[in-house]
Amino acid sequence: MRVMYVAPRFHTNQCAVVKGWIERGDKVSFISHYKAIIEDYSYIEPIVLGYSPIYRLIDFLYVNVVHRKNPEAIVYKIQHGFPPILKLRKMIKSFRPDAVIVREKSMYSMVTYWLCKRQGFPCILYNQNPLWSEPDKTDLLHRLVNKLSPEMRMTPVLGVQKPGTTVKENDFFVPFVAESQAAPEERTYFADARINILCIGKYEIRKHHLMLLEVVEELQKQYPINLTLIGEATTRFQKEYHEKVETYVKEHHMEQFVTVKTNVPRKDMDGEYRNADIYVIPSTRETASVSQLEAMSFSLPVICSDTNGTASYVEDSVTGYRFKDCDKEDLKKKLELLVSDREQIRRMGAAGYRAVEEKYHFQRYYDGVTEILKHIN
Repeated sequence: MRVMYVAPRFHTNQCAVVKGWIERGDKVSFISHYKAIIEDYSYIEPIVLGYSPIYRLIDFLYVNVVHRKNPEAIVYKIQHGFPPILKLRKMIKSFRPDAVIVREKSMYSMVTYWLCKRQGFPCILYNQNPLWSEPDKTDLLHRLVNKLSPEMRMTPVLGVQKPGTTVKENDFFVPFVAESQAAPEERTYFADARINILCIGKYEIRKHHLMLLEVVEELQKQYPINLTLIGEATTRFQKEYHEKVETYVKEHHMEQFVTVKTNVPRKDMDGEYRNADIYVIPSTRETASVSQLEAMSFSLPVICSDTNGTASYVEDSVTGYRFKDCDKEDLKKKLELLVSDREQIRRMGAAGYRAVEEKYHFQRYYDGVTEILKHIN
């Protein structure tokens, strides 16, 4: 097959997918709006097509003049930016894909879909909206956006089956993918006789680093624990929040059991997972995260919020725990259940590793994509 992705950026969570295609002998092309700083490009180098010159001017004014004090302004282009159409058309025509997978219902994706329809190439929408979802809004704008977007959609987020939610006819669950890394018997736990907690996430307020620090500060009085925080701090707002995190650690004299790291290269992350015993994702408004699968692939139990889009990947009380979103006391309760029972850490870590091997391998992803293509063809 010849598979083309069109997305704002190449994300490290797609490494296992790209590797899976390549190992099958398939061809992969990845066209992105921009290139991130700390992603893993071991398997593919994205083609950074960027935006139309007209839109670049619009974006400059929007970010630097109209909304210069808004940290969210920088992501406006993800939904509203449009590509240099002739260049994109040439790339699609030259590659002649068997499948084009576009990210989100954005202007960029709509243009890509239009070009694919004109040239006869099947196009799939990928986003992280839940599979079990409420009916689409029917106002004119939403109907227009749906009309201009691919009919077939894939998502790694199951969502919750409850009154008012359904699975739409053209929606499919295609899970995140992770490679098995360290079986329980291949790794050691509790280095220096301590329980090592790992948390990975950009230095943003919603990631709740400070809440986790408060919890660890309290638990450390009773249990021998270390915490390692790893995250990206490249924008001005991320750097400011990172400084707040470091200040908290210093003012509360936590340097002996808390390590704060920034912009760790992907090639060094395996070592961080291997050195950990527990993985925690304390963030709120987490549409979907793949890091819990990465942690499970290293035989780590996982704690995440119950509103995390991919919370279903963590089987509660089996491969980890889910805590009430934004609830510090519940996070503390769930983390204490683990740090107070080392045998449970090993047992849950082993269960997580088995789950990765059984449910979250590339073949599941491949089967999902090819099933969708059957419906298009």
